[in-house]
Amino acid sequence: MQKEGIKRYALKMAACLIGASLLTACGAKPKSEETQAVRTERAERLLANLKSQVDKGIMFGHHDDPMYGIGWVGDEERSDVKSVCGVYPAVMSFDLGELELGGEASLDNVPFARIRREAVNQYQRGGLVSLSWHVRNPKTGGTAWDNSDSTVVRSILPGGACHEKFAGWLGTLANYLNSFTTPDGEKIPLLFRPWHEHTGSWFWWGQALCSDDEYKALWRMTADTLLAHGANHLLYAYSPGTEPQDTTQYLQRWPGDDIVDVIGFDTYQFDRDQFLAGLDRMLQITTAVAQSHQKIAAVTEIGYESIPDATWWTGTLLPAVERYPLSYLLVWRNAHDKENHYYAPYPGHPSAEDFVAFYKNPKTLFAGDVDLK
Repeated sequence: MQKEGIKRYALKMAACLIGASLLTACGAKPKSEETQAVRTERAERLLANLKSQVDKGIMFGHHDDPMYGIGWVGDEERSDVKSVCGVYPAVMSFDLGELELGGEASLDNVPFARIRREAVNQYQRGGLVSLSWHVRNPKTGGTAWDNSDSTVVRSILPGGACHEKFAGWLGTLANYLNSFTTPDGEKIPLLFRPWHEHTGSWFWWGQALCSDDEYKALWRMTADTLLAHGANHLLYAYSPGTEPQDTTQYLQRWPGDDIVDVIGFDTYQFDRDQFLAGLDRMLQITTAVAQSHQKIAAVTEIGYESIPDATWWTGTLLPAVERYPLSYLLVWRNAHDKENHYYAPYPGHPSAEDFVAFYKNPKTLFAGDVDLK
């Protein structure tokens, strides 16, 4: 969709919102209470609790934590983090890549039914659930990393050749998210983190693959469509990579204050000095933007693959982040099917002892230290 098409879409959505307001003012109700632009009470409570929790410390998170780990897969009530320090992380994230294809498992071969169950478990223990979406390329059929075509985002916006197909994918996503319910049938609040690391160009929605207006329209379409399908229990996280050099660059593709709740960035250590310099720059940028836009700051992905530094947790990570007002930091997964691809310690790992010290530090929060319900 060209710029004119994007403008037409924005006007159309504004007209819809005005129409809904008029209906309410006249005493008439929209067709479905679920599609009103009001989040559930539980979602609003989660947002308020996340804001107040920042003063207490930084929550620790781990991707796919209860799903698999080093030497195991699919075990019930198991976690490498829990095996090392005795408790689950305060934050768990899961990925919904390939949900759009209609299968039973994600791109990492995790059953979607299990993701839903573990998300509910994490919510009931008072923790936070974050969801990312490495969605397949809707135009080429390739993976999320298929950046061979620079017109994919344009093709899925209203008026584009793939719009109807992608709108169907968003409907499938919304129906799945709406199924995350407690035993009494109430939807649990979820933190949804779509279109991440967009300041790089390795995903089909990345910096060189779409314009600023197209990226913003993609966000707007995503949030509007999910809400129209009743997904009113979501908070949203915005997370570029470490490419921004200042707040202006960080906000270059900002989708809007009315959409985003949590802001962060993704970063990984390769060279220690470069990592620390980039991490501190991004922490300064993110916390400044969080303050000026009244949002919650987090490090949405971080880690050091295989953790070869035995004192990385208290010698590198904690000193770098502890002076900033962060909601959480989250390390990536402990793959059971990929050698040396892990970011949290497991029993017997050289950094396990240091991780326990990290866990015991009053600045870090794990399950049991918070209750976000």
